[in-house]
Parts: sequence; C-alpha cells; structure tokens
Amino acid sequence: MQAARRILRYLKGAPGLGLFYSTHNDHNIQAFSDSDWATCQISRKSITGYCVFFGKSLISWKSKKQSTVSRSSTEAEYRALASLACELQWIKYLCDDLCLNIQVPFCTFSDSESAIQLAKNPSFHERTKHIEVDCHLIRIKIQDGLILLSHVPSSCQLANCFTKALYPNPFHQNVYKLGLVNIYDPP
Repeated sequence: MQAARRILRYLKGAPGLGLFYSTHNDHNIQAFSDSDWATCQISRKSITGYCVFFGKSLISWKSKKQSTVSRSSTEAEYRALASLACELQWIKYLCDDLCLNIQVPFCTFSDSESAIQLAKNPSFHERTKHIEVDCHLIRIKIQDGLILLSHVPSSCQLANCFTKALYPNPFHQNVYKLGLVNIYDPP
C-alpha cells in the first residue's frame, strides 16, 4: 500500500512527463545496466534495470526482479548485463531488418567494475562457478563485437532510477537525462 501511494504521488506530480524523440539523432546505440543486490525483503532477489538509447532518445528500458537469488553483488550486476546483452542483440536484429546502418559495438555502461572484469577475463571462471551458464552470454557478445563494456561512476549511472529509490535531486537529474520532458513547462 505504501508503494502504491508513492507511485500515485509521483504520477500526480508529473502529469505532463513524456519521452521526447528528436528528428536529429546520431545512429548509434548506448546502453546503461544496473542492479540493486538483494533488494527484496522477502525473497532477497535483486532488481535488474537497464535503458537503451538510440542517439539521445530512449528506446528501451526495463526494471524487473531477477528470477534467482544472487550470491554477490557482482553476480547480480552480471545478470543485469546478460539481460541487457539479449536486448541489444534483439535491437541489432531489428535494425538489420529495417536496413538501418548501426555502428557496432554498442557502448554499454555499468557501474560494477568487478562484473566488467568478469566479462572480459575468462580466467575468473573457477571463482564464478555459481553463476549460471547463460550469464556468460555477455562474454560471447563482447567477443562477437556486439558490445563494448565501459565503467561509469554510480553518480552518472542512468539506470539507477530503474533499480533503487533515489533522493529527489538525483532522481530528477536522471529523468532529465533519460529524455523525459514536461509538456506543461515552457522550453
């Protein structure tokens, strides 16, 4: 009930917010991935969040509880990256079908340096056997040249608003960076 009230308060305060899609866009894809480890008080499952931009326009986003419990924050971040990699592969297929010339690899940002190192370094394998096999998908997508993983500080992580409650100032900064505009505010 408390969460429902919070959502209703947000919706009441932002009736004119919507996504803006510019006609002048670069033909490149950028993606941000994040997770919040063991967030659920009942099941201790983590939350996956990501957002994908085509140029400066937000085209895809997700916030979802992970299906299994992660034993570490690195594992939770890695699962979020794997989920994002599947989304990016689907977007690549869609762009190919639409005959859009999109530059690969896609710039993909995560605030977890350990997950990035795990994806780039196969020698970590012995210490990560508890991570499911399908999570190693991200390593294959790096090798195939679909994505290029980069670190972004948590303060600049745009997917934060999909995974955790933020204070008002960082939340409004993220909303602005996601491309949400208020139609009732003058430009």
